[in-house]
Amino acid sequence: MWDPAQYQRYSNERSRPFFELVSRVGATSPRYVIDLGCGSGDLTVALAERWPGAEVAGVDNSAEMLEAAQATLAGFRDRDRGKPGPGSLSFRRGDVAEFAPSRAPDVIVSNAVLQWVPCHRELLPRWAGMLAAGGWLAFQVPGNFDQPSHHLLRELAGSARWREQLAGVAVTRQTHHPGDYLELLAAAGCEVDAWETTYLHILHGDDAVLDWYKGSGLRPVIAALRPDQAAEFLDEYAARLRAAYPARGFGTVLPFRRVFVVARRSA
Repeated sequence: MWDPAQYQRYSNERSRPFFELVSRVGATSPRYVIDLGCGSGDLTVALAERWPGAEVAGVDNSAEMLEAAQATLAGFRDRDRGKPGPGSLSFRRGDVAEFAPSRAPDVIVSNAVLQWVPCHRELLPRWAGMLAAGGWLAFQVPGNFDQPSHHLLRELAGSARWREQLAGVAVTRQTHHPGDYLELLAAAGCEVDAWETTYLHILHGDDAVLDWYKGSGLRPVIAALRPDQAAEFLDEYAARLRAAYPARGFGTVLPFRRVFVVARRSA
């Protein structure tokens, strides 16, 4: 379903929340770091570079993303050759909802993944319980499901033209308010830092907002339709997006709210 090249077209915008998230993780010398939903592995490499003494493992359920991650790993090893340190980097296939570590992680990171996981509220206390004493859990999720991009997608997918073809396709999943996550993880015995940020991404090119979502929220739709049907759907969705997000001389502004949580298990 996933297309790593399409997703990476806006790598700067998509990676910024990750770096703002992990900047608030205070671990100094973790031994075992897990990136759940690692995608192509580019950001997992940043974790390995920050903590060169750690065993860093990326987990993802997409064969396409993991193929890209293996290329990322090869590049990392070429750059890292000869550097001192006992750390390592690896990637493996797995469902983040069923993740069970071989030993207690010191850090768990999950970047823009949980919106794809049904009932992920039930998952978070379990992840917190997996941590080593004093361990860190950090995740961020989109919080923009009330925006025109998602409203228009739901409306179009539920129209008479597309209702039957897209029945059962989860075009969007709701995430929660930062305060809800704070209470959930505080009740699990963690110290919690939760916040939200709305980015104003300036995108360039024709149908830039459509191009953005072709790398993320539109993937289930594209996967469910024949190529000719997908092209028709995207044309109609693009027309609606152009009206909702008009292009300007400097680009197209896409407001994007994200929710961040960093939780630390008691030592």
